Amino acid sequence: MNRKITFAEGEYYHIYNRGVEKRDVFLDEKDYQRFQKLLFFANGTQPIVYKLVQGLTLDKVELKETLVHIGAYVLMPNHFHILVQAKNDNSLSEFMQKLTTGYTMYFNKKYKRVGPLFQGAFKAEHVDRDEYLKYLFAYIHLNPVKMIDALWKENGITDPLRTKKYLQEYTYSSYDDWMGKEREANLILSKTEFPEYFGDQNEFDNYINDWLVIQGLTLDRII
Repeated sequence: MNRKITFAEGEYYHIYNRGVEKRDVFLDEKDYQRFQKLLFFANGTQPIVYKLVQGLTLDKVELKETLVHIGAYVLMPNHFHILVQAKNDNSLSEFMQKLTTGYTMYFNKKYKRVGPLFQGAFKAEHVDRDEYLKYLFAYIHLNPVKMIDALWKENGITDPLRTKKYLQEYTYSSYDDWMGKEREANLILSKTEFPEYFGDQNEFDNYINDWLVIQGLTLDRII
């Protein structure tokens, strides 16, 4: 694995990867939903046979111990971002292997293809500053905006109401969970393992709104 950083217990990491040759890795709603469920199922230290749990809601499946704490995520057509805290030196790699292998097997079988789906080993950034950790909650959750306004970071938001409505309706991220919406995917997150930047959903909403009006994200250097 060609990676410049090592993982350590209790540290935070921004994890991301894209499809090989920048191809789309989520082609329909069921693909997004499968990956979301795998974010939960792959996070257990004990193996789970997916076909035995696929019809169950997440609250019906008990993970006695998890590998990582997940703070935020977003799934885009050809890539994903996940903000995690490692629970030990090896747990993050184990989680990502289970997650991407499980999804690749599902995708290849469904679409009758063979070979790797993602672009090499997953990418990782060590989040070693508090300001960067907090910023990632905006960076990750605002990714979908570029699907309706590709130049918003350069030119600013042209239609704030449309943009906010799109974010609220984009269910393939943890945005709804931080906004306090009750849904099954809430169980993917371990909010209490991350600093309490947002006292309630209103503070989170205000933080996202602040970033929406900033032109050019100063830390936008990853994907």
